[in-house]
Amino acid sequence: MGSTPIRRKRRASVKPAARPRERLLSLKVSDAFRQFVLDQFEELGEVVPRSMFGGVGLYRRGVFFGIIARDTLFLKVDDENRIDYERARTKPFKPYAHRSGTMEYFEVPVSVLESASELAAWARKSIAAAERQ
Repeated sequence: MGSTPIRRKRRASVKPAARPRERLLSLKVSDAFRQFVLDQFEELGEVVPRSMFGGVGLYRRGVFFGIIARDTLFLKVDDENRIDYERARTKPFKPYAHRSGTMEYFEVPVSVLESASELAAWARKSIAAAERQ
């Protein structure tokens, strides 16, 4: 009786399933909108814009308090000023299309954006929120 050699099956290398890459939504800002926002912040003084991933980060005396993305202004919120944004029914900043979490920045209502003095007041609250964290 002849013996048949036992062959072991070679294991195929198993790679973990690739996670689909999350897409960062374009944060591109038009030059005209960027300049409009900076002009509106003139009363606040010392607002420094810094490019970031196609958007613009806004700083005052080194404190990051706002984001311009997709020609929309978002300001920092916390428990002290979130109610203003909830009353205005504005949306949170979401740089990723399908991510459930949001950053603590909310869209500024158009009526506030168009009033430099009101925008400065909202920005001061956002700067204070950023400083508390």
